[in-house]
Amino acid sequence: MRQYSSMLQKIRVPLGFLLAAAVLYFAEPTAASILTGLPVAFAGGVFRALAAGVIKKDSVMTTGGVYSLTRNPLYFGSALLACGFAIMSWNEIAAILVLFPFGVIYPAVILREERHLEVLFTDEFRAYRKSVPRFFPRFSRGSIFCFSFGQYLDNREYNTVLGFAGALLVLTLKYWLLRASN
Repeated sequence: MRQYSSMLQKIRVPLGFLLAAAVLYFAEPTAASILTGLPVAFAGGVFRALAAGVIKKDSVMTTGGVYSLTRNPLYFGSALLACGFAIMSWNEIAAILVLFPFGVIYPAVILREERHLEVLFTDEFRAYRKSVPRFFPRFSRGSIFCFSFGQYLDNREYNTVLGFAGALLVLTLKYWLLRASN
């Protein structure tokens, strides 16, 4: 199982680019699908940004900000992004392709990362695990907002913004091309 999750950890980003290309190929966006999916995807991007603005990977056990709502805010944000783009694509094949990693790859990656955190921060992680849900946020906790733009940049989360903008641009162009051809 560990070798499987290690392999998934390594292929998830390249596979993501491959799946994104296929999604954009199959997509049949409409004005309504773009307007419906955009807020969902945007919320995912914001959630990821808030997480990237506080996490200091492997050096500090991050439990503040959105990490007080879910142990995996980066993956939760990515899931919202995927759902938003699945809606925007307005095609069943594209939607399956964009959502596939969240059912197959990410559960194993999350478990692997949690084992890693338990090794690094044994007692602190065990207490954190007991009080914060693994994936779906618990918004009733009353988190104190914290964010560092410098940390956001250090974590290179701007790549998500660039990917978001690029995918949105391609879907919008495809919408206009499909509309013009009808």
